[in-house]
Amino acid sequence: MENSSVNSQMLDARICHCGQISVTRTSWMENNPGRRFRGCRFYGRPDACDYFSWMDPPPHPRYKTVINGLLRKANNNENREMKMQRSVKLHHIALGVFVLGVLIHKYVI
Repeated sequence: MENSSVNSQMLDARICHCGQISVTRTSWMENNPGRRFRGCRFYGRPDACDYFSWMDPPPHPRYKTVINGLLRKANNNENREMKMQRSVKLHHIALGVFVLGVLIHKYVI
């Protein structure tokens, strides 16, 4: 069963203009969030060709609004979590400095 799946994927693979098998990627751009496409495996390099082919049909317009809203919300939550972690870390450092200061003051003076 696994071989038939692999064979099916190989038959469905597209050859890009470089003569290589293209790779499947997912767009996270605002106009096409979550939409899959095939492109040159060397994308971003000087030797890349311009092969590009959508795998998914265009989504319903509401899909873009919902997905982009969820991505913004996830990004905001991630930013809040990072700020909270940084704040906790700074509080731990401040507490350590305070305790060290108390110990130095107690045993040195």
